[in-house]
Amino acid sequence: MPLQRVHFAEDVPEVFRASLQDIRRELDVPAEFPPEVVAAALRAAKNPRLPELDRTDIDFVTIDPPDSMDLDQALHIERNGDGYTVHYAIADVAAFVQPGDPIDVEARRRGETLYAPDKRTPLHPPELSEGAASLLPDEVRPAVLWTISVDATGEGTQVVCERALVKSRAKLNYAGVQKDLDAGNASESLQLLREVGRLREQRELERGGVNLPIPDQEVVTSNHGWGLEFRAPLPVEGWNAQISLLTGMAAAQLMMGGGIGILRTLPESHDDLRRKLGNVAKALGIMWPDETSYAAFIHGLDPKVPAHAAMLAACTVLFRGAGYTAFSGEVPRRPQHAAMKAEYAHVTAPLRRLVDRWTGEICVALSAGAEVPGWVRESMDEIPKIMDDADRRANAYERSIVGMVEAGLVADQVGSVFDGVITEVDQRDDTRGIVVLSTLAIEGRITGTTPLPLGQPVRVKLVEADIAKRVVAFELVS
Repeated sequence: MPLQRVHFAEDVPEVFRASLQDIRRELDVPAEFPPEVVAAALRAAKNPRLPELDRTDIDFVTIDPPDSMDLDQALHIERNGDGYTVHYAIADVAAFVQPGDPIDVEARRRGETLYAPDKRTPLHPPELSEGAASLLPDEVRPAVLWTISVDATGEGTQVVCERALVKSRAKLNYAGVQKDLDAGNASESLQLLREVGRLREQRELERGGVNLPIPDQEVVTSNHGWGLEFRAPLPVEGWNAQISLLTGMAAAQLMMGGGIGILRTLPESHDDLRRKLGNVAKALGIMWPDETSYAAFIHGLDPKVPAHAAMLAACTVLFRGAGYTAFSGEVPRRPQHAAMKAEYAHVTAPLRRLVDRWTGEICVALSAGAEVPGWVRESMDEIPKIMDDADRRANAYERSIVGMVEAGLVADQVGSVFDGVITEVDQRDDTRGIVVLSTLAIEGRITGTTPLPLGQPVRVKLVEADIAKRVVAFELVS
């Protein structure tokens, strides 16, 4: 689960450019692809492994942000009696990438696509990720095709995973689809996306699962200076995410039934995490009754409300500690993803996430009753570490960018006094901790001369706002 992503309403201001370069250098963010990798991608683009099954008759569409070209998923939903059939086509990266080839080696070094306000650092060369392997409209593409039967309650009942040729009919964006749905002009498939999405959201709530509708942060400038705005996700983004979650849960059941796979796992959260998030809620003026669960609380938040958007961003801490568990033979003792209250696997973003190439191969084989390819068995134990390292770098990258932007927002206000709430106290030194500003939804380090009052409103003075260091620091006033 990503942290909030920062976007700029216009071009990235010059004041941040040098800092962004420093962040990339410190975290060893890859630069351009080596020439041999680009050459291999160009060769692969001309000679992919094509499946025999042709499902170009299905009217798939993709739904992504307008500027996206790395299109992993294409969707079509139809009625099936009192239930539904979900067709979900996933870009077949393995049709282009061979084990041990230059593209594979470089992808293992990168792990996943990284995002920043000024550029995207892709997992695979754009010749593939934004070209030959992407599910672009009006192009026949090899795909891993999931066909999932869903009953009238939104529960998946049967699944088939196979390779097929597919053809997207249109490259849609979230705002356009939402507008068509609201106006009653959407296709039957998109109307069923809303229907199935709502059913899946209800089932998620019933089982106590959490799927955060994380807002994006957008930095805007005006005559009054810097500002930070949250862009709340549209309802269709949540419904679309539910189809991905449905597929990931179906994949996990296939793997567990077949005794081989790579699951996305997360241990149960601890009470101290609930207390910390409770302090954040208090800082933002949001009521969280003791008897209300994580799931019910989060489902009650409205990402269009700035304080709620900030709370949702803080709740990403619930997903910290998530990892990947590879197994062959015995199913893991703790296979569940605690936040989702279900077994789950990543399978729907192979253009942007390395592990999905392995899990896709496993599911295709298991669905057909065939042997999992030898290269997958031989290398699958390496993938959790590669992905854990990639996730750490991605999270550090996004945290550094958020810290840089927060410092920039208040860089000209050093010495000013703000209202805030102490959300965390250092266990080794109770005069140090973290404060969240009540109005700006910015957090920073704080020091006092006496123990900090955890969870209490305070007045704090800004003593440091360093863009280069990505640091915002305060002193306790009262």
